Amino acid sequence: MATYEPFYNRTMELPEELLVGAVDSHVHAGPVLRSNPGHFDPIQVAEMARAAGMRTILYYDVFGWASGTAWMVNRYMKDFRTFGGYLMNSNHDGMNPRAVRTALNLGDGCRMISFGSHCTYHSASTESALVDGRLVPFKDAIPGFSEKELSRAIRIPLEGQLPDALKEILDMVAERPEVYLNTGHVSGPEVLRIVELAQAAGIGKILVAHPARALLSVDEQKTLAGKGVFLEACAVDFGGPWMPQTHYYVERDLMDMSAVVHGRAMSWLQGIRDVGPEQFVLATDYGVRVLPSPIEGMRMMISMLLYFGFSIEEVQTMTATNPARLIGLD
Repeated sequence: MATYEPFYNRTMELPEELLVGAVDSHVHAGPVLRSNPGHFDPIQVAEMARAAGMRTILYYDVFGWASGTAWMVNRYMKDFRTFGGYLMNSNHDGMNPRAVRTALNLGDGCRMISFGSHCTYHSASTESALVDGRLVPFKDAIPGFSEKELSRAIRIPLEGQLPDALKEILDMVAERPEVYLNTGHVSGPEVLRIVELAQAAGIGKILVAHPARALLSVDEQKTLAGKGVFLEACAVDFGGPWMPQTHYYVERDLMDMSAVVHGRAMSWLQGIRDVGPEQFVLATDYGVRVLPSPIEGMRMMISMLLYFGFSIEEVQTMTATNPARLIGLD
């Protein structure tokens, strides 16, 4: 029987109790490019997560290999194990099988391979500069951006012959049952294509990144959930100051200013309810200076879910059970 928080006499303690055993599978921590605002360092975040009773965290590194970061943290913190993922970003040559193989075998080995973040074709073609108070995509505002950046951005073919590199990477992930595939910051049609290709390759665990960013309809998300695909729900997609947070490029004129979306919280929560919480994984995507700590972000999400009428068991499914399955803990 589901257990719900009573409407009256809500407490501060329940969200903190539900942090115990929780997993944040999307944490950003330094080192980062000098052009970025401050970030927590990896040990700081791990110590905060341990103090809150969380089970583990998984680091994202937009610029390097987070499995190496996790290895160093684990050497320092003997009683709290962390994990790292790898993003196929352009600074590592995008879909580069050698870089993926390195990530899978660096330190304790990464637990997540992603198709990239700010430098996928979809993301790089939409991130924008602020010109005379108006958002203008980098490709239109910055001379040479298309030739230098879009030309090497990850783009998933929706039909026809697959690049050999893509096939090799899918096969590598399929050989590692402890590793999950993350769709990254690609377009909706590319998400559906990645899932199709990944399942055909025998990959058992797939996470759709940020479906709340209007990439997929509720019906499309339901279809993917029915296929056993996990859907990510990140605090960064509905809460926090809408200002620049992560700068992928070191050049000052390539600071993305498009984070101007407001009022997402209710539609975000309703989307989880409409699809069903069974295949959702809650994470923060926090760690940057303008946001709360990842641990406070998790507490905030838990509080919002309880307020919106999700049961304690549903919250635990999304914050503890599903992310533990993804990372390979259970």
